[in-house]
Amino acid sequence: MLLELFILRKSLNTLVMRYVRSLFRANILLPMAGLAGVIAVWWLIALFRNEMMPTPPEAFVKNVDFLLHPFYRRGPGDIGLGWMLLASLRRVCIGFVLGAVVAIPVGVWIGLSDYARLALNPIVQVFKPVSPLVWLPIALAIFNAAEPAAIFVIFITSLWSTIINTAEGVRDVPKEYLEVAQVLEMPRWKQLTKVVLPASLPYIFTGLRISSGIAWLVIVAVEMLTGSIGIGFFVWDEWNRLNVSSVFLAVFVIGLTGLILDATLAKLQTFFTHRPTRS
Repeated sequence: MLLELFILRKSLNTLVMRYVRSLFRANILLPMAGLAGVIAVWWLIALFRNEMMPTPPEAFVKNVDFLLHPFYRRGPGDIGLGWMLLASLRRVCIGFVLGAVVAIPVGVWIGLSDYARLALNPIVQVFKPVSPLVWLPIALAIFNAAEPAAIFVIFITSLWSTIINTAEGVRDVPKEYLEVAQVLEMPRWKQLTKVVLPASLPYIFTGLRISSGIAWLVIVAVEMLTGSIGIGFFVWDEWNRLNVSSVFLAVFVIGLTGLILDATLAKLQTFFTHRPTRS
C-alpha cells in the first residue's frame, strides 16, 4: 500500500513538473525568444546604419529619463511620456465608447431586420474601406478644433467592425432559441435582452476588439497631423529632433498599450460570455 502511494505521489509530481515546464515555456520562454529575435534584428540594422539608428543599449540609456520620470512637467509643451500616453488613451476611450454605443444597436437592428440590412449595408460597405485619416479634414471643418476632431475620427473608426460583427452575430443566433422564446410568449424586448444579445456577445466583443485595435492605431497618426498632445505628437516631435531612440521607445509603449487594451477587452468578454477567449 505504501509503495503504491509512493508511486502515485511520484507520478503526480512528475505530471505537475511537466505542466509547470510547459507553462513556463509557453508563457515566458517562447515570448522572450520572439522579443529577443526582434531586438537582434534591430541591433543588426543599427550596426549598418549607425549614423542614425541607435543600438538597443544606446536607446535604453538615452530613454532612462523618460522611463524613470514619465509624469514630469517642465513647461507648456515639455511633459512626460506618461501624460502623453494618458492624453491619447482618453481620446481613444471617448471615441471608442461613443462608437460602441452607436454601433451595437445599429448592428442589432441590421441583424434583426431585412429592411434595415438592405438600407444600411450599402452605407457600411461604402464607408468601411475609407481610410480613417480621410475623415480628419472633414472633422476639422465641422468642429474647427483638433480635440473634438480627433475624437470624431476615432468614433468613425470604431463603427464599422463592431456593426458588421454584431449584425453577423445576431443573424447567427440559432432559430431554435427564438422559437423557444416565442413558445414561452416572451415580449420582443425580453427576446432581445435574454436571447439575442447573450447569444451574440462573442461576435460583439470580436468587433469591439478589432475596433479598439484600429482606433489605437489611428490616434497616433491623427495626433501627428493635428499636433495634439499625445503619443503621436511625442513620436513626431522626437523625430523632428532626430531623436530616434525615443521613437523606438514610443514603438514599444504603443505596442504594449495596444496589447493591454486588447487583453482587457478579452477579459471582459470572458466575464460576460463565460467562455475562454483565444489570444
